[in-house]
Amino acid sequence: MPTPSSQLRERVRLLPGMERLLPALEGLPPAYLVGGAVRDLLRGADPIDLDIAVEGDARTAAREIADRFGHAATEYERFGTADVKTPDATYHFATTREEVYDAPGALPRVSPASLAEDLGRRDFTVNAMAVGLTGDDLGHLYDPLGGVGDLHAGVIRVLHERSFLDDPTRLLRAVRYASRLGFDLDPETERLAREAVAAEALSTVSGDRIGVELELLLDEAETASRIELLRDLEIHSALHSELDPDPEVVPAAVLGATAIHASRAVSGLAAMVESAPEALDLWLADLGLTAGKRDAASRAARVGPRIAMALRDHEHSPSELYNLLAHEPLEALALALALRAPSETVLRWVTDLRGVGLEISGADLLAAGVPEGPAIGRALEETLRRKLDGLVSGRDEELETALLLAREPAQ
Repeated sequence: MPTPSSQLRERVRLLPGMERLLPALEGLPPAYLVGGAVRDLLRGADPIDLDIAVEGDARTAAREIADRFGHAATEYERFGTADVKTPDATYHFATTREEVYDAPGALPRVSPASLAEDLGRRDFTVNAMAVGLTGDDLGHLYDPLGGVGDLHAGVIRVLHERSFLDDPTRLLRAVRYASRLGFDLDPETERLAREAVAAEALSTVSGDRIGVELELLLDEAETASRIELLRDLEIHSALHSELDPDPEVVPAAVLGATAIHASRAVSGLAAMVESAPEALDLWLADLGLTAGKRDAASRAARVGPRIAMALRDHEHSPSELYNLLAHEPLEALALALALRAPSETVLRWVTDLRGVGLEISGADLLAAGVPEGPAIGRALEETLRRKLDGLVSGRDEELETALLLAREPAQ
């Protein structure tokens, strides 16, 4: 049964930041809570994002609201959107709009439109609902495409038969939402997804957009069902013929990343390419990741298996762990955990040993008369190894040891 407007009105009022936003909307064009926030509100979950559609100029409305809050709005002229960030919440404003796709996979051309047209251009019915935020409309649910019914039935349904062809990134979003919500693709949506994959629709999308969706798909602790559905729909091989994500290793790497505070998305990507890191290196580089993320994923995919094997082989002293792990990204350790590296050893390194440092620095050795050069770095590293093994303790011993090492003839 649909949720009565009176109940929705109260739920909206209880959302973080709404106690300030609702009064600030007075006198402005009609505004609506839209998208995933409505879906989550109806499910009784806490919305992650507060997306607000305005039937009017969203940037003008955002500026006015920011003024009333005593904050500034961040505007994005290209998209006609704006964000207002406060200590309590971030509000994302967009003008209600329609979209036209000039070619499959291309970014759409947008133009202002009604709320009904705005909802009709969205990805899935469960994301194509709105709740009024202004005046007597507060709490009124707009559901022209049957989102509530699909929410109760537990299905992900596209809005029209060209949905995946117009925007093939919706294939990855369908996997993400189905897995996150525990829903199934409705039969027609699954058929359209398989047809789009077979038609190589994903080849029409830039690597940057694929990368964004993959990061979102992997950046949650529960990824097993995502990888299984990805494989079932054959999306993985459509992305690259060598891509063969293991439905056990990828989620285990994401879980390992959570445990050691590594990046879940980067660890998941490393696990996805681990079976053929050289062949997939260019594909990984084409995903539009930051240089740091790209390098960490590539490095982790290459060294994670070696680390796992080395840690399984025998117990290591702290200095041996330093030699093996000190210069590797945490994501490599997350992948190693997924490949059955002993968790006690990895956690010991991350929690107890990785943060150990010296009380001295190169400046102390220079002040003691050691000439500038590579001997200083070598001496400090060896002193740290000895400290990790309990052979050196305190600043005086560190300095004495480092000076002796720095003054030894180079081998």
